[in-house]
Amino acid sequence: MRSWRYIGPALAGCATALSGLAGCGDSGPVAPATEAGVSDEPLDAEATADPAWFRESAAPRGLDFRLEARLAETPRLPEIVPGGGAALDFDDDGWLDLYLLQATGAGGNRLFRNLGEGRFVDVTEGSGLADGGFGMGVATDDYDGDGDVDLFVANFGADRLFRNDGDGRFVDVTDEAGVGHPGFGASAAFFDADGDGDPDLYVTNYVDWSDATELECRNRTGRLDYCPPARYDAPTADVFYRNDGDGTFTDVSEESGIASALGTGLGVVAVDFDGDGRRDVFVANDGMPDHLWVNQGDLRFSEQAMQRGCDRDLSGVAKAGMGVSSEDVDDDGDPDLIVCNLGGESDSFYLNDGGRFLDATNRSGLGSASRHFTRFGLGFVDFDNDGILDLYAANGRVGASDDPDATDPYAEPDLLLRGDGRRYLPVRPAGGTDPTPERTSRGAIFGDFDNDGGQDVVVLDLGGPVRFLRNVMPTRGGWLTVDVRDEAGAPAIGAEVRAEIDGRTVTRRIRTDSSYLTAQDPRAHFGLGGLDSIPSLEITWPDGSTRILRDVEADRILRVDAGDRGDESASAGVR
Repeated sequence: MRSWRYIGPALAGCATALSGLAGCGDSGPVAPATEAGVSDEPLDAEATADPAWFRESAAPRGLDFRLEARLAETPRLPEIVPGGGAALDFDDDGWLDLYLLQATGAGGNRLFRNLGEGRFVDVTEGSGLADGGFGMGVATDDYDGDGDVDLFVANFGADRLFRNDGDGRFVDVTDEAGVGHPGFGASAAFFDADGDGDPDLYVTNYVDWSDATELECRNRTGRLDYCPPARYDAPTADVFYRNDGDGTFTDVSEESGIASALGTGLGVVAVDFDGDGRRDVFVANDGMPDHLWVNQGDLRFSEQAMQRGCDRDLSGVAKAGMGVSSEDVDDDGDPDLIVCNLGGESDSFYLNDGGRFLDATNRSGLGSASRHFTRFGLGFVDFDNDGILDLYAANGRVGASDDPDATDPYAEPDLLLRGDGRRYLPVRPAGGTDPTPERTSRGAIFGDFDNDGGQDVVVLDLGGPVRFLRNVMPTRGGWLTVDVRDEAGAPAIGAEVRAEIDGRTVTRRIRTDSSYLTAQDPRAHFGLGGLDSIPSLEITWPDGSTRILRDVEADRILRVDAGDRGDESASAGVR
């Protein structure tokens, strides 16, 4: 348990009434309270001066994609929030491919096949994936149990489900599957909620919006601008589907309890936060208290964010939650949680203490470091392979800046922070790239696209080309990537991998959710620092079965298939 962990009374939410909802505009909300004895001064003086961590290389590696979202001459709410995509190995050749969503309507989504070492070619034509609607978010999983990774697309408008037929061809099965909800979909997550072996599906919905309900909002300069969601006063319910195991889903939003609380959902993550063996769901709401749906079993959920201390910050403010990330940051076995928010607000970083959350935002250094930006896609990722998770955030305003000469009045630099085991320190150059571009960034997709052990980032920017940030750190440590598969040969979503690393037990989970509107690399990545091997690696599948591998060598991708379980050397039964 690291020293940044806040030891003190559990704060199970705050009962302070809000006089209004914090919205999507950059208008400077009330500053959150700091923890006792912890300074919240800017950390710029402590920023580490490093060579660039990433090199932008989308165009030379074959990624030709530009995200466009304009609906009209004057601002419309859906235009300011898209930016989704997914990392997935759709052809199971060991290289992560990319699926990127367009927000201008039919025919704009693109599928890029990874030819090896992070070199891509557009294979959209003939794939069945071009027409996806006004794209928002993506979820990936093998929903039909045939071993191939399928794609769910949450849209502003009817959602879509694409079945992977295994030959580079996807088939739109939305109608027969019953998952074409017509709302303002955002992030989505597949997870097995009832333990029957089939992945169920959770879809966040943002606002009950239509062109007829659009409002006129102006910023401080009098310019027409995007309205915060609170101005519409139109929160809506998320959607939860039960997988029936025959290729169809049933909407159980009402029966499960999910429809009992309205929100403005953007980010989602499905993790077992309380350690009872059932995966729960955390939803980041924009300008409303966040939701934590605790799984009660039998497909029933209870909203307990306030009771468990993660619905709002220490001052009682419900922030403009967008992206989320959940990893075991302090190595105590419990998944921790971060929610990113609006410029003027800090991130909300919660350490999990047995299913209750302690706000450690300021103690970790994230309070002052994050509040200067509007963050969307983010992730806890060990970029330098030192065994400690770092943090990356893709930034971009939702209210125009006051600069009348700005080429893009919503653009901001991204944020990269190095974890040192106690706190997070901003890395310079900002965002880890040199030069440091300012873009209106939204989704961030994390994964090792060239299989060299360094975690890369794909960033979706509104009105601009996609960025492929290849990890080029010259001082990266050793690494191990564990590719855990289920009985059908698909990624074993929900499995846990525990590695003994230099006296610590480090836990990673096989999952693709988190960040913002995106699906991530499902493989578990461990930074090993100067180690050339680890003594043991334990894999636990969702059904509770386990496998232990001994004396595992570093600097390799280890595929572990379901089948023989037990205690064996690292060379047995793996690829």
